[in-house]
This record gives sequence, C-alpha cells and structure tokens, in this order.
Amino acid sequence: MSDYILVLDEGTTSTRAMLFASDGVLVASAQEQLTQHYPQAGWVEHDPREIWDKTLACAQAIMPKAGGAAMIACIGITNQRETVVAWDRQTGEPLTNAIVWQDRRTEPFCAELRAGGHEAGVQERTGLLLDPYFSGTKMRWMLDNVAEVRAAAEKGTLAFGTIESWLVFKLTGGAAHITDASNASRTLLMGLEDGQFDEGLCDLFGVPRAALPGVVDTCGPLAMTATDLFGRSIPITGLAGDQQAATVGQGCLAPGQTKATYGTGAFVLTCQGGRIPRSKNRLLGTVLTQLDGQRTYAIEGSVFVAGSLVQWLRDSLGIVEVASETEALARSIPDSGGVVIVPALAGLGAPHWRAEARGVIAGLSFASGKAQLARAALEAMAHQTHDLATAFAADGAPWASLRIDGGMSANDWMAQDLADVLGITVERPGFVETTALGAAMLAAAGAGLYPDLASACQTMRGRLSTFEPTMADEVRDARLAAWRKALAAA
Repeated sequence: MSDYILVLDEGTTSTRAMLFASDGVLVASAQEQLTQHYPQAGWVEHDPREIWDKTLACAQAIMPKAGGAAMIACIGITNQRETVVAWDRQTGEPLTNAIVWQDRRTEPFCAELRAGGHEAGVQERTGLLLDPYFSGTKMRWMLDNVAEVRAAAEKGTLAFGTIESWLVFKLTGGAAHITDASNASRTLLMGLEDGQFDEGLCDLFGVPRAALPGVVDTCGPLAMTATDLFGRSIPITGLAGDQQAATVGQGCLAPGQTKATYGTGAFVLTCQGGRIPRSKNRLLGTVLTQLDGQRTYAIEGSVFVAGSLVQWLRDSLGIVEVASETEALARSIPDSGGVVIVPALAGLGAPHWRAEARGVIAGLSFASGKAQLARAALEAMAHQTHDLATAFAADGAPWASLRIDGGMSANDWMAQDLADVLGITVERPGFVETTALGAAMLAAAGAGLYPDLASACQTMRGRLSTFEPTMADEVRDARLAAWRKALAAA
C-alpha cells in the first residue's frame, strides 16, 4: 500500500478531491463547481445531493491517478463550516436544501434570544455569539418551517449534521453519523469544556439531541468507507472544519501563532493551546483540534465577505473578467482615489456582528473607474483584518506575525498591503491551499503515517514567502480613518 492521502475539500462554491503524497506534495486534484441557490434576499442554500454526487465523482476521478484505491492510505475531509444538512437516517436522503453558513434568515430568532438575555450564557458555554452564522439556529428554522424535517424528528429518523457529517454518513453507507469536535464547536450546541452536545443548549435552541451526530476526535481511526464506492474500504482518519484545517496546515499549533485564510470569507485564528478563550471583544472561542479526547482551542475572528467581494465585482458589475486581474488594476494607480468599500454584502462579522449592515462604496467621483474599485476591494481586506487585529490585541492575543493562505493570498499586492496596514510580517506558504493540506496532515497523523500531528506539520508544510511592512505611518493612519468613516455609514 502506498502512502497517498486523499483529501475531500468541500467548500462553499466548489468541491474537490486532492491527492497528496505523504511529504505534503500535491499529486493530483479534481474539482466541481457547486450551484448557489438564493431563494430570497439573505437566504443561501445548497443541494446536499449535488454536494454528495460531485464529491464522490471527484474522489472516483482521482483514483486512477493514485494507481487505484489500493494505493490510498487514508482519507481526510475538510468542509465549509456551519452549513446544515437534514436527512432521514433510514433512507439516507436529504429532507430539504442545506442552509449555508452565509444565510441570514434566522436573525429574528437570534434577536429574540438576545432580548431574552441568553447571549452571555451562550457565549460562556460555547465561545460563540447569537448570530445566524452558526448551525443551531438553522436547525431550529428547519424544524419550524419544513414539514418533512419535523415529521422525521417525530418519527425518530431525523439526522442533522454539518457537511463533513453528511459526507461521512454517505461514504460509510449510513454506518457512521459523526462530527469532529472542531465542527461541533461551531453549532451553538456544544460546550467547550466537555466537548459534547449540551442538553441545556439543545433545549434552548429547540433541537432534539437524538438527531445530532456523535462527537469524535479530529484525527484517528474515525470511520471506514463502504467497499462498493472505491472497490475497497478506506479509513477516514482526519476531519476538521475548513478554518481549523487551514490553521493546522499553517503549522499554528503553539499558543500565539496566527493564520488568516482569505477565501469566500476571511477567517483569522490564533492558537490558545489548552486554554479556553474568553473574549470581551466579540471574538469567538472554538476548538482547533481534539486528539485522544484532549482539546486545543483557538480564538477566532470571522469576516463574512472577502473573495466573494471580488466575485461580485466580476459577476455582478463586470469590472474584471477573472479575479486575478485585480492585482494589475491595483498596481496601475498610486491609490484608490479616495474610494473605500465596506463589503457588508452579508452583514458584518467580527468584531462588529451587525447582521443588518449592508455594503457601502464611499468616496466616488467622476475620476473613479474600475481600477479604483478593484484597488478599494483589495484594500478592504487589510481594513477588515486590522479591525480584527485590534480586537485580538484587546483580548490579550496580539499578533507578532500573520500566516496567510486561501485563494486571495496568491495576490502579491494584497499580501504586501496586509503587511503595510497591519505593520507586521506576513508569511505565505508556497502552497496556499492550506485547508486541504491541513486535512492531509490530520489524516496522515490519524493513520499513523507520522508519530504525531506536529511531526506531520513540520514535514509537510513546505517553503514560505514573506512580506515586510513599508508603508509610512501617516498613509496608514489616513487609510484607516477613511475606513472608519465609511464603516460608520454601513
């Protein structure tokens, strides 16, 4: 048997199968785009059948490149977090569309719970805030509004899960209904101290505990695939939400080490070791990894709109044909001409948490063109990240440097702008898809290809590029002042 690692990387806009060698080198990949459904303003849905069918198709397509299923040592899965699937345990079929993490439909329920004085207690137990972003309110909405979900709950056949739970259920032929601790910690239903779904929280959110999966480690012998899918049963040995996987992929396993992933959204995590984060600045506490039942925690700031802003410029405004054009446009002008974009197209995430906020483009003039808009869109990444850096420092978790990854991080102009606005060194790995790499590291450690996760990270991480700050203080201060003014308007 070879030491190839198969990673299933199920994201918001696409799903991929990626084949890694045991040293972390990417050997092959297969990718399929996912359909985005927007039934109403603020609603975002996916078809769980499409997710499963395309994920399986990608995995099967990559098998010949490994030399067949016999050459796959293990499988790691990483996924868009907070997105909820409801299915019937008996039929294995979804009962409704998945509600995606970006969806805002449960804001009235969150407001009701906040008005009832529940947020402080929920944050103390879960590390999370009462926001539509998280999974528990989505489950409650399904129970209240989808007859099929309610009927399955009454029959005792309802299964709720985030995307990795859905994929494991399908991969095992229904034999395993599990979630890993990193994903479970994003539901509003798991207590950070004991790492299990909490009956009191389930009662508060109106979610039946019996419908939830069992909580397992992020790596180890977690499940086995059904033999009919690939011709043999393959062990599933790594599970993690995408941002936790990226944090592992960046080697941020020691307290204080920080990574930022710039994908559809932007997500910053600072490792806290075994200390449960208690934020006073509306940041989140989350499980980073759980190994042999022992949890490592992280403090997190989530920005809802990052790469999706560039996607909006491309698809809705036609300013660029491909996202990579934004770098050349940003370099073509000395500054944004006073244009500032606040990308609150899906509300504002950390540290503001204003679900009702909407996007703003400020400072427009007749001199404003597509170069100014493209540059302002990239500058918004540094502005939002600076807001997070301020909150992290106030919570006692300042950043000495920042490790970046995700599709947007390949943009050298944006990486340098981050270093300039933050005033710290920014590091970028040669392989920026660290979400998938982190899943490969977890799977490799879980399968025993390495003695522990730290050893897997050390060997598999690869080379780095660095960006040092060069911006004058007065330029940085003017940028941030204009940002704060536009932010107030949002």
